[in-house]
Amino acid sequence: MSATSAQQRIHRAALQLFAERGVMQLNVSELAEAAGVARGTIYNNLKEPEALFERVAVELAFEMDQRVQEFFALAALEDPAARLASGIRLWIRHAHIDPHWGRFIARFSFSNAALQAMWNGPPLADVKKGMDVGRYAVRQEQLSAVAAMAAGTVIGSIVLVLEGHRTWRDAGTDAAELVLAALGVPREEARALATAEFPSAINAF
Repeated sequence: MSATSAQQRIHRAALQLFAERGVMQLNVSELAEAAGVARGTIYNNLKEPEALFERVAVELAFEMDQRVQEFFALAALEDPAARLASGIRLWIRHAHIDPHWGRFIARFSFSNAALQAMWNGPPLADVKKGMDVGRYAVRQEQLSAVAAMAAGTVIGSIVLVLEGHRTWRDAGTDAAELVLAALGVPREEARALATAEFPSAINAF
């Protein structure tokens, strides 16, 4: 097994255990068992096992940001409102496809700095662009509140999907529509953007 393959298995197993148990530290033996590797493999691939949670969080945040930005590029989405609606739906869809990822996000995204950056980074920059071109009726000093509102809506929707109360399509549509409407997009337009067919680029994700 290559080092890269072992690391991927270890990180994937760690993500699952963190998500299921809601803890930030793992026993090396249980991690090795979950990853299907020997204890020595854990030590050979993790210089600091105690820092594994932070590494998983940083990688998860980076990978999701890259995934969404690549989708925007492939779909040629320029309108800030369309980008926001699609981004919200992509997050909720991904939680449906990868429930361990969804549970990890739901448990830790408000308490971990790397995960918080997912809300305060590119998504907030898109909101600012929308404000600059008059798409949103919010003030500059409300940006942090906008980030909290959008994050809370997405996380709540992810939980509804993971608990089987809503489909990802319904939860994603409602979340996107409500966030856009709260930002000042006319309700009918917000609904249209939230129910628009995903571009074919979605198949790459």
